[in-house]
Amino acid sequence: MEKKINFTYTIMQMANPLDAYKKVEQTTLSGRELEAMVLQKSAKLLRDCQNNWNDPDIYNLLAESIKYNQTIWTLLQTELVNPDNPLPKKIKEDLLSLSSFIDKRSIDIMAFPSPEKLTILIDININIAAGLRGSTGQ
Repeated sequence: MEKKINFTYTIMQMANPLDAYKKVEQTTLSGRELEAMVLQKSAKLLRDCQNNWNDPDIYNLLAESIKYNQTIWTLLQTELVNPDNPLPKKIKEDLLSLSSFIDKRSIDIMAFPSPEKLTILIDININIAAGLRGSTGQ
């Protein structure tokens, strides 16, 4: 009997995106859909920070959201440099370049916090997730 889990609930409740990737072995959900889900969750966390910028705990929330996003993109970078990755070379190069931008922007946000700076990270995650799902990001 195949083990089934409520995958949406599991992904949304995990503090560490790596845990989400480990759970993929326990379900029939595609890797692309899983990647889309964690990117969407990260966009939501970042958007929540942006929308609650006056929260007294904003710097802790911001740090957690940025860390979550960086963890996802670090995992994606690891997959992109894997010699067995089947993506075309140009797509891998473009995504690695994008991940470098995300790293730099994340450091800038933590050094000089501003809610407006989160928009580009949110938009990137939403659009990449939509691409993984084969839909538009809006």
